[in-house]
Amino acid sequence: MNRLSTLLPLANILVEAEARDKSAALDCTAALFAASTDIARERIRASLDAREAMGSTGLGQGVAIPHGRIRGLRQACAAVIRLARPLEFGAPDSQPVSLLFALLVPENASQEHLELLSELAQMLSDRALREALHTQPDAASVLARITAWAPAGRAA
Repeated sequence: MNRLSTLLPLANILVEAEARDKSAALDCTAALFAASTDIARERIRASLDAREAMGSTGLGQGVAIPHGRIRGLRQACAAVIRLARPLEFGAPDSQPVSLLFALLVPENASQEHLELLSELAQMLSDRALREALHTQPDAASVLARITAWAPAGRAA
């Protein structure tokens, strides 16, 4: 098991989500988090936008990690969105993005935020996992694949 899977409820996974552009994908992300927290969608979207304004969270290889800090959030939470059609996201390899791994963390959770991002980057560097996540038929299968992944040096 890994830290991400402990923060990722099944309800926060969307498979084949429709979004016409990056803005719509971020709207979808904010709406998903708003449904599972007591934080307003507009506040979540503003936090995601503030982070994107510093530079795209597109990593490359078809993946982005939109994330933000939220005052009043009690614990970090995660979401995974697989888009029906890849979108331009400003990734460094100029490839469109189809997998979004989103994080929200409490405003003052600097160390936790960095640790989660580090583990997520390690997870997403696993080509076999990335490819598998593109083909899983439903949210439960996506969650099972993510839960089964273990960071290097740690058994699953």
